[in-house]
Amino acid sequence: MTDQATADLWPVPPLGGPGGGRAAGRTGERTEAARRLLLAAVDSFARRGYHATTTRDIATAAGMSPAALYIHYPSKAALLSEISRTGHQATLDLVERAEAGSSDPVEQMRRLVEDFTTWHARGHTVGRIVNHELHALPDEDFAVVAELRRRIEETVRRIIDAGVASGAFAVPDVRTAARAATSLGIDVSRWYSERSTETPEELGRRYGVLVLRMLGATV
Repeated sequence: MTDQATADLWPVPPLGGPGGGRAAGRTGERTEAARRLLLAAVDSFARRGYHATTTRDIATAAGMSPAALYIHYPSKAALLSEISRTGHQATLDLVERAEAGSSDPVEQMRRLVEDFTTWHARGHTVGRIVNHELHALPDEDFAVVAELRRRIEETVRRIIDAGVASGAFAVPDVRTAARAATSLGIDVSRWYSERSTETPEELGRRYGVLVLRMLGATV
């Protein structure tokens, strides 16, 4: 079953909302059929892996015929690209909100790590796909996702740079520290499940303290 955070990436379209095919804009513009296909693709990719999943698997899980899938998505790769782009955009949004929410690098990093970790725990199903199926993306779609990943890392590095400049952080290499901080959160999607003893929020708070200590902050 798809976790709630994954389902939240593609809300149920409102009655009377836009119809027809794949939406080009915000997630709320997708039709219910396109949403069902995305959720079915997440479940199928998570269980079988991208390469072992067929379009028939996805369509059947969505309660549709294989032919109906192509009305909304031209290929299995298009579904993977949409999942990956949406997941990375959601991650970038929360990272940028953390930076904008305070002028204090310590508080920025605390919120960033808490939210980043919580998202990867709550949305662990889609998190595994967007971080471990990158090699399967078509070149053009990979370039889009790579730019989102660059912006995420750039934001984290900017916060750490500011913390080093203010004396709040002490790290030998900012790039390595930024990658270590995000890697901790990303790895949560690999092992977290509904059977985990910690809630996503509890884990986020603990990782927030852990990363601040790793950066040399006083917490």
